[in-house]
Amino acid sequence: MEIRVLNENEQPPMELLLLADPSRKLVEEYMQRGQCFVAEAADRIIGVYVLLRTRPETVELVNLAVDENCQGKGIGKQLVNHAIHQAKLLGFKTIEIGTGNSGVGQLALYQKCGFRITGIDRDFFVRHYNEKIFENGIQVVDMIRLSQDL
Repeated sequence: MEIRVLNENEQPPMELLLLADPSRKLVEEYMQRGQCFVAEAADRIIGVYVLLRTRPETVELVNLAVDENCQGKGIGKQLVNHAIHQAKLLGFKTIEIGTGNSGVGQLALYQKCGFRITGIDRDFFVRHYNEKIFENGIQVVDMIRLSQDL
């Protein structure tokens, strides 16, 4: 597997990006403002993430997704670690990430990669999404915010 920057002339892997965030509008906004990285295996994109500058020394990892057929193989962890490394190379001092309150697996992964919970954005998904989102049989309501000093 190779992780690389998405080329300017390449179409973004929208199906994967929408796995991480069901709002096409927000995904397109992230893509315009951020830098997209893709994980490729056998000439097929199987993972994606976007680094988005939020403040002068802070970057946020958004739209992290792995093809559903490739999940459970450590690809998500490789993508998170790659994002941390890229953020350091780009000179950022802090990397942040957010996930829904029902994302038990994601919360575990991010903490295993060195992130610490910094706060909760209450009702984030109610305010920003027209339709209810469910994960693991739980309505996604709050955004759990995590960060890591680099």
